[in-house]
Amino acid sequence: MGVGDPGFGYPWPWAVSRWLDGEVATVDALGDSAGAAVELAQFLAALQRFAPGDIPAVDMSDDLTGRPLSERDRETRVAIAEVDGVFDAAAMTELWNAALSAPGWDQAPVWFHGDFHTGNLLTSGGRLSAVIDFGGLGKGDPACDLMIAFTLMSADSRAAFRDALGVDDATWMRGRGWALATGLNAYTSYAAVNPRVAAQTTRQITQALTG
Repeated sequence: MGVGDPGFGYPWPWAVSRWLDGEVATVDALGDSAGAAVELAQFLAALQRFAPGDIPAVDMSDDLTGRPLSERDRETRVAIAEVDGVFDAAAMTELWNAALSAPGWDQAPVWFHGDFHTGNLLTSGGRLSAVIDFGGLGKGDPACDLMIAFTLMSADSRAAFRDALGVDDATWMRGRGWALATGLNAYTSYAAVNPRVAAQTTRQITQALTG
């Protein structure tokens, strides 16, 4: 891997990484796989354990996954009102209120991926092969990474995932809130012009409501 600094008219840091073979994970391929769900739980557990005290501070001023869920309150309620009639606004409001009311993360900050959804998972030979795109990496409440349970998994594989990761009720509720908020944001921004996003976010929202 090569890392470069801004220069020669290009204003941002850049990197060149080795190619990873594989295809983007899909619900059809892995949604019902308890084995894949457990592997994802093991990945998150390992990521959360890697938190030595000398890790430098992470600047999350522009990263909403590193901020309290409450900072998405206004835009999420606006989105709920906007999609009323497409989804059950009363059920979404009930879930959102419950997520905001859930006890916050009261343990030491841990690493989270920050953008943990199907588009950032690769498969090879029908199995998980890589987790990619760590641009949202941060430290704090790991609930944001639980969105994978609602973007990829069925009810049964989601139960296996939760059990393997050992997620408590409050963190799970906050995770459902993250899934709802990010799903609504993507749906209201892109669903009208992108059928693929419409289908993915519809599933994400409905699965978050299911729990």
